[in-house]
Amino acid sequence: MPRGTEAPIAPRLAKPGWRVPTAIAVSLFAFARGTPRAHADEPNTPATITSEKPEEQGGAPKTATKDVAQKPTQADDGWPDVSKFLDQKFGFLPIAKPITEPAVGYGVGGGLMFLSSPLGAAAKGLGRPNITGVGGFGTSNGSWGAFGVDLRYWMKDHLQTMVGGVYASVNLDYYGTGDDSVLHNNPLRYNLKPAGGAGLVKYRLAESRAWAGLGYAYASTQVTFDAPENAPGIPSYEKRSNVALLLTTLTFDNRDNMFTPLRGTFLEAVFHPGVKWLGSDSNFERLSLTAIQYLPLPYRLFLGLRGDAGLSFGNTPFYMRPSISLRGVAAMRYQGEEIAQLEAELRWQFYGRWSILGFMGGGDAWNHFEKAKNVQGVIAGGGGFRYEIARSYGIHMGVDVAFSRDTGAFYIQVGSAWMRP
Repeated sequence: MPRGTEAPIAPRLAKPGWRVPTAIAVSLFAFARGTPRAHADEPNTPATITSEKPEEQGGAPKTATKDVAQKPTQADDGWPDVSKFLDQKFGFLPIAKPITEPAVGYGVGGGLMFLSSPLGAAAKGLGRPNITGVGGFGTSNGSWGAFGVDLRYWMKDHLQTMVGGVYASVNLDYYGTGDDSVLHNNPLRYNLKPAGGAGLVKYRLAESRAWAGLGYAYASTQVTFDAPENAPGIPSYEKRSNVALLLTTLTFDNRDNMFTPLRGTFLEAVFHPGVKWLGSDSNFERLSLTAIQYLPLPYRLFLGLRGDAGLSFGNTPFYMRPSISLRGVAAMRYQGEEIAQLEAELRWQFYGRWSILGFMGGGDAWNHFEKAKNVQGVIAGGGGFRYEIARSYGIHMGVDVAFSRDTGAFYIQVGSAWMRP
């Protein structure tokens, strides 16, 4: 499953149990949030419309100009392209996506989404259609789930509302929090069965690209280990875990395109305290920071840089501790009370619509913020290819193959591996 596809609603509820349905939910409404472009190497620019109207006294024609969204156009280069389909398609649209996440095995996710208007109405990342979607997934290790999501825009794109819900059963392996010599080669199999929902309201600050968000999430998760309660390394947990979170976010996003950005910055700070008076079993805090930068280089080279940090405090449930998320690393394999990671990607569009790319990253997970105990780290990297399937929207798709010391995996990518809706 492509990394970095967490939706802004569900993933903070119970990260491992919600990762797969969340990623599929992102796919459902991602198309509703694209920024059309005239060409893969050029950002979208407004068109100029000229209207002629005779003067009342018979003078010269009067010319008025105004900025409007330029309708995406397909370059006539003979290559297959789906821009016109995306430009005009709205209403009900089926979605299917392969799952290749090593932590849950191979599988498939899919669903049905409803677009209120075609994507051609969007301009410069704004004017996006409302979308409602439902779907489900299943994988080879017995994990499954169902979910629904609704995304809407109000007040001339200054207010965004997101509501979602999920019911799932996810099988994972527990390797401990921080470096655990007991579990390193003998992980404990466990199951998470979350049922819950979330709502988030985001407000765009003035006419900027900064958004502030506030919301609430609740999930009741059944936790089961395939091991005795006194097994070495088993964490402290409740068989029925109730988590209630206050969702607070601050985001800045001036990327030229959501799918495969060529330039721009994405910054996000997320603080999610779990509080008893809202329905949580315990008080705890989670903080995550993300920074992504895209830079165009000469010779049709495109560089991407990404950094993440995650911190958890208090009685955070073990399954909500932060973990390293890199291509080639199984989800939840490297957990800690705190984590930090960096990744770089270089793509070369060497011929027409075809690109090849290479990427490498690394991260550390540890316990006790000040003392950095039980540190465990991993380095991962790989390569892949992309085909520019929708030039007007800057959508590239392809395959990545990645490796770390523990795992090898491949990922079907639609857009950037770090896609943020």
